[in-house]
Amino acid sequence: MKQILIATKNKGKIAEFKQFFATVNVEVVSLLDLEEPVPDIEETGQTFEENAALKAEEIAQMFNIAVLADDSGLIIDALDGRPGIFSARYAGEPTDDKANIRKVLDELAEIPAAERSARFVCVLAIAAPNKATVFYKGYCEGTITNAEKGENGFGYDPIFIPEGYTKTMAELSPDEKNSISHRKNAISQLEKGIHSK
Repeated sequence: MKQILIATKNKGKIAEFKQFFATVNVEVVSLLDLEEPVPDIEETGQTFEENAALKAEEIAQMFNIAVLADDSGLIIDALDGRPGIFSARYAGEPTDDKANIRKVLDELAEIPAAERSARFVCVLAIAAPNKATVFYKGYCEGTITNAEKGENGFGYDPIFIPEGYTKTMAELSPDEKNSISHRKNAISQLEKGIHSK
């Protein structure tokens, strides 16, 4: 059976990827499964693609195996695309979801509901030794609320209402969220890529 290393320590992401790759007969190994700890790769890129590629390529070189890495974030039109690639650390280090949300809501305080369009973006990069890195991209369109709602999910989920819904991402069940999320849409692109080969 083929193996792929998922460059994450996030258990939620690992479970999603394991579920997907089982359908194409590929065994998933995560950074949590390795005996030796892998140092965090510094994300110095200017785009989601560059950051995902940095992680995937560096770890692929370390272990001489195919590696999948993702980079994702929130793009808000009224903020000229911010927080973008800085989504996880928008309010500074150490990363703090609540502080990030407060900063976004403060910056949008004067923006009317009709102008709060936003989208989650997820870029997957697959790198393998001596092969060109391949990218897959998924989006989830929506709007930003003016207050937090819901207990599920993480990150900006409590202030993001997906298109076609009246609830925030954090008010949806994990199954509902996973059926429409940017990561699910990126994995669907990946699936098409694998099956078209």
